[in-house]
Amino acid sequence: MGKERKNSKPAKGKAKAKIVDGKKVSYGQAGKTPAPGTAKGNSYCSRSDAQMKKYPKAAKDPNSPLRLSRKRWGCKGKKST
Repeated sequence: MGKERKNSKPAKGKAKAKIVDGKKVSYGQAGKTPAPGTAKGNSYCSRSDAQMKKYPKAAKDPNSPLRLSRKRWGCKGKKST
């Protein structure tokens, strides 16, 4: 029987945390608010789209920090919506 974490704090310097299969996944930069639909958001989505191609293992996992951050920014391909 594993220990269940109810209140999980993100790792230092990270904004959010999600419990996945008993493990904590921290993602996002602390202190920064995503601005979907802006030029800054489009820049982030374009950069992270390149990371998706460079790291296919992270791109396939829906609970990877990369995918969770892209979801938070509202990324659809290279654009932020």
